[in-house]
Amino acid sequence: MADTAKQFPLPSSLKVVPGTEAAQAAYPYYTQFVPQDDQKFWFYNSMHFPEPMHHFDMITAEAAYVALGAANTRVHVLPTAKGIEHRVINGRVYIGGVAVTDPEEIKERVGEFQQRAFYYYEHWERLYDSWKEKMKTLIADAQALPKPSLSKYEPLETVHAGKGVASNHALLDIYQKQIEGYHRMWHHHFEFLLLGYGAYMTFFDFCKKAFPEISDQAISRMVAGMEAEIFRPDEEVKRLARRAVELGVDGHFTDGMSIEQVLADLDRVGNAGKEWLAELETSRNPWFNVSSGDGFYHYHRSWNDDLSLPFAALPGYIDKVKSGVNIERPTAQLVEEREQLVADYRELLDTDEDRATYDQLITLAHRVFPYVEGHKFYCEHWYTNLFFNKIREFGALLAENGFFEKEDDVFHLTQYELESAIIDLMLGWGVGAPPRGPQHWPAIVAQRKAAIVEWGKHATAPALGAVPDAIDDPAIVMLWGITRESLDSWLDDGDGPSNELRGFAACHGVVEGTARVVKSVEEISRLQQGDILVCQVTNPTWAPIFQKISAAVSDIGGSMSHMAIVAREYGLPAVVGTGKATQRIRDGSRIRVDGGRGTVTILEEERVLEDA
Repeated sequence: MADTAKQFPLPSSLKVVPGTEAAQAAYPYYTQFVPQDDQKFWFYNSMHFPEPMHHFDMITAEAAYVALGAANTRVHVLPTAKGIEHRVINGRVYIGGVAVTDPEEIKERVGEFQQRAFYYYEHWERLYDSWKEKMKTLIADAQALPKPSLSKYEPLETVHAGKGVASNHALLDIYQKQIEGYHRMWHHHFEFLLLGYGAYMTFFDFCKKAFPEISDQAISRMVAGMEAEIFRPDEEVKRLARRAVELGVDGHFTDGMSIEQVLADLDRVGNAGKEWLAELETSRNPWFNVSSGDGFYHYHRSWNDDLSLPFAALPGYIDKVKSGVNIERPTAQLVEEREQLVADYRELLDTDEDRATYDQLITLAHRVFPYVEGHKFYCEHWYTNLFFNKIREFGALLAENGFFEKEDDVFHLTQYELESAIIDLMLGWGVGAPPRGPQHWPAIVAQRKAAIVEWGKHATAPALGAVPDAIDDPAIVMLWGITRESLDSWLDDGDGPSNELRGFAACHGVVEGTARVVKSVEEISRLQQGDILVCQVTNPTWAPIFQKISAAVSDIGGSMSHMAIVAREYGLPAVVGTGKATQRIRDGSRIRVDGGRGTVTILEEERVLEDA
């Protein structure tokens, strides 16, 4: 470890926010910090969990890390990295990687990895096609699960059929299938993901050794111009904008419109309106099954549940279509640029052997990399949103029976507590006596609601423990943007220009404009044309707002983070992994983003108006 002067707070020094101790204790015991955790380096996973986590929502971390660990450690057997440990305090998720450092173990794991990963690379298309079918089957199975309900008496027809199992058993069966399906989804999620990153990382390492002066951005541009399902929802919004103009119903779409009124009006205006509504239904199923967030919070509803985000994009796209402005992603340009880059750097190699290796690695990267973004549509978005909506059905049933006030209150219970509440209801129905839940849960739900609000008022340390001498896990560097240099920057006590932040150069271009600091999905609507988005992290489903913004800056993320990838695919100047942008930059300030150098300069602070 490095000099102890270079150290973040120790886990043991973090205190639970006063008044929220019971809510903290409700997280599973294996997610609580313990004294020995002081010996390990942790960082706050604000990329995936930027807001305090409701207790049920923690399943999105738990199931993911169960599957990730199995994929890394036991299935594909990554040579130098096993799984990720996670801890929760004040609703914030901290993670720490489990590295492999013993040379003999690494050697053993290399042999295993080659047998496993290389088979996948060799048969990538066939296995990936099979993966899509598995995911579609899993989604269909979840959709087919019946809505949980209890009638006064067992239906007579089931009695006469000799079924022999009462309706209350179905509640447990449905719930357990939902939980099992969600865990299964995460195993599917990681079946290809690390291999996709691994292929790129191998090419990345080759380029760094062969071309010492090459930038991370230049390497990442060699895999730009991809086609992946996660970009399809935005393509559908563009299609709907074009159809609105073609059908002559574009005048219905204005900023601040009432979506319900627009839908009603279109239904009344004749064939053109009805035809556009039919086009909307075509787009919605399946492409609007995407979350407005990154898929890890129950309240980040899908576009299908809340049409606000796609409809907010329609007026801008319609204006551009009518003005003759090209609204397509610059895919052809990106492909042309990447092919030129690949060819230019290939010419710099000295030997036929190096050129053959280079050709093999870049070809593999192009084959596998679209999965890195494409899987998100099926996993984090479509399936996870469906899963949360199915849990809402249990929330509605429990609310009807007095366990709490609203169906969404169910998300203040852990997955284990929810099963106990379901069994309580099963017992009450079967015994013919009132369940205990109505006396037990309302006070706990109220207590946890207050804790979530209170935790949201308090900042949390970006990392915990002593700073490592080096960050060796390439995934941590490329996804989260955590390097020794970025950690030193986070610990910086003010040295260097006070008006400049540095991060990863995600997409080239220099832009000056007004900073709009967006700290949650709910604040997206504040963005105005030409603003520079400043956020903790973004995701591909925010793509419809990219037509409004001129550049993007994030606190977290590396050169292969989702924000960096999406920025490149849309040709949007961006700097990621600044660490403190949302804290250092005031909303309304004028800033300059240099996406080629990875710098953000604060040019003019927002004017503070004093009361007269």
